[in-house]
Amino acid sequence: MVATAETIEAMTPPGYSFPDHRLRLQQSEPDREPLVLVAPGSYSPITFLHLRMAVMAADYVRYNTNFELIGSYLSPVSDAYKKRGLAPACHRRRMCEIAAEQTSKFLMVDPWEAEQTAYVPTAVVLDHFEHEINVKRGGCNGKRVRIAVLAGADLINTMSQPGVWSPSDLRHILGDFGAFVLERAGVNIDEALGNLKEYEDQIYYIPQVVPNDVSSTKIRLLLRRNMSIDYLIPAEVIKYIDEHGLYQEDDAATNEKGKEKEVQ
Repeated sequence: MVATAETIEAMTPPGYSFPDHRLRLQQSEPDREPLVLVAPGSYSPITFLHLRMAVMAADYVRYNTNFELIGSYLSPVSDAYKKRGLAPACHRRRMCEIAAEQTSKFLMVDPWEAEQTAYVPTAVVLDHFEHEINVKRGGCNGKRVRIAVLAGADLINTMSQPGVWSPSDLRHILGDFGAFVLERAGVNIDEALGNLKEYEDQIYYIPQVVPNDVSSTKIRLLLRRNMSIDYLIPAEVIKYIDEHGLYQEDDAATNEKGKEKEVQ
């Protein structure tokens, strides 16, 4: 682990409770390796592509791997992640919760990262899930649960570029955990994977059978132009955005520090 159990506990906000109401700690296929997918991101706002990503990953896992998916999580970044167009974490977290509650039977939202006062690297977020699931809960029927990151192919593209990620974080994320990567338009996945050859057995590429190019950036653009976003994000999330007056101003200045979590 990059972060020790003591470090993870010290970082845990007062009153925090790990969401496990949809986490299946009893396998239906015990001959498979239990798997939990973690999708870190800005979610400003969450879109149907984010939700479809979880479903496409579940299908891919079921039909193309020896894993059994027992849980899937969204992990919104905190306010310390200074990024263009980022709404306050409390709103992004709630929009994710609304979307998961309204549209999914297995997706959960973990607020741990969103509640942090400082920027948290993806490697440490995965350590947090490792701690909650395999240390505190003893895994799944005593078996260690594989924790892996779920993201768009643009994330792997940044991982393949020298100097964007620290080598130690890269080794930890891809070497110790693994990644499930969704096809994204405009990303040369073969080139990206070619630069990550040593981790090729830990990276699972998920093609989009029905291409979807919606993004949070495009949603914010439509909102600033006072145009409809119906059928691009869940209706209840649209209602929440309207009620709280979100995304009415130009995107704020960005900060490059956290750019590896750009999955929008």
